[in-house]
Amino acid sequence: MSAAEANRIADERNLDLVKINATAVPPVCKIMNYGKFKFDAAKKEKDARKNQKVTELKEIWLSMTIDVHDLETKSKMARKFLVGGDKVRVSIRMRGRQQARPEFGVEVMNKFFALVQDVSVIDKKPLTEGRNIFMILAPLKK
Repeated sequence: MSAAEANRIADERNLDLVKINATAVPPVCKIMNYGKFKFDAAKKEKDARKNQKVTELKEIWLSMTIDVHDLETKSKMARKFLVGGDKVRVSIRMRGRQQARPEFGVEVMNKFFALVQDVSVIDKKPLTEGRNIFMILAPLKK
């Protein structure tokens, strides 16, 4: 149908003529209440945003010479973050002569993961970058 005729029909019904696909030949248009359409689309988007969970990346610092009780305390904090649905980045900063033996830091990371493995999975394995060792833990899927 011609654009003029479509405009006339839309005016008779007190609605709007909305171009749906302008690149098609001929262009595709629809007769609708455009204000209501925009309101419904904004409401759907708002509901979708309300229902989604934003995961944060929490960080826990360890040291290569950490004792068992301190490691357990840090693992309790990490467990709380993981149960809450957040990812946890575990970091160790090597100082001085510790940099010569980064495998000790990786061993501490593995001990830490053993304490929280029932609520987490390794997202990124322990990786040495310069003076730091990083590992990222993600919560288990429910």
